[in-house]
Amino acid sequence: MADDDKLPPNASRPVGRRIDEPTGVETVGHEWDGIEELNNPLPRWWLWSLYATIIWSLGYVVAYPAWPMIESGTQGLLGWTSRGELAHEMAEEQARRAPLLEAVAATSIAELPANAELMSQAVAAGAAAFRVHCVQCHGSTANGSPGYPSLTDDEWIWGGDLPTIEATITHGVRHPGDSATRNSLMPAFGRDGILDAAQVSQVADHVLSLSGQGSGNPAGGTLYAANCAVCHGPTGAGLRQFGAPSLNDAVWLYGGDRAAVAAQITTSRHGVMPAWQGTLDPATIRMLAAYVHSLGGGEAFAAPAASTTAPEVTPESAGTDEQP
Repeated sequence: MADDDKLPPNASRPVGRRIDEPTGVETVGHEWDGIEELNNPLPRWWLWSLYATIIWSLGYVVAYPAWPMIESGTQGLLGWTSRGELAHEMAEEQARRAPLLEAVAATSIAELPANAELMSQAVAAGAAAFRVHCVQCHGSTANGSPGYPSLTDDEWIWGGDLPTIEATITHGVRHPGDSATRNSLMPAFGRDGILDAAQVSQVADHVLSLSGQGSGNPAGGTLYAANCAVCHGPTGAGLRQFGAPSLNDAVWLYGGDRAAVAAQITTSRHGVMPAWQGTLDPATIRMLAAYVHSLGGGEAFAAPAASTTAPEVTPESAGTDEQP
């Protein structure tokens, strides 16, 4: 029987279409390299799935925010919003953390280690806060990078016991507008003409010799004694009262090779750390201090020494490796 005999009376087949003899199904008229497409109907389960998704989508746009308008959008009959959901979840988290925050706030930083369980919780919470607020500068492992000090060693510019770390986090370093911020200043000996290039080179040699890198030279030692020892000490041990770092170890903020040391003497760099009070609540700052203290370089608390007046910043009152 010819293909046309299968058509209804008075019907004509579209141009290019025919009945595929092996299957008895009409083709759609498409052909690719001799391969033709059959006009098989879609499976019934697929059609019902399609209809169900259409019905579901209509219900969704009525129940939830869906269509953007000129100034806002449709609100939905249920009144649900992603912002409202976030606020709800944050309120739940705040309620969950409230007992810990209250306990930490009620315990002084010096007394915190005496409560082992509370200290452990504070360190864990401080680690979370560190990942949000501190890794951008100090790194995810707190090892720092050039210009950003490591928090994992035992070298501290201002002190590494819990109260001191808390004070540094609270008031920052050279933070504008905070009268209690950590502050120190090293003159730019080369840039400002205090020392000439040859003298800068001699001082750099002497500074390197303090940490066992070379033997130094007498001229550099004399210049160091006149210009640097008042803050960094005769042996380069540093003075925390003035924020003067140690120069007799292997820890360098801006680099410990000769070129880096000479560059710091020539044009001193002064890092800035934000004061976190006002941005973070006191309990979070305390937990951050607990975490930083736990990283490996924390020191035991010691009563503060008698106050020492910082020297006037003159050519005789600075050192070489200023650190925040």
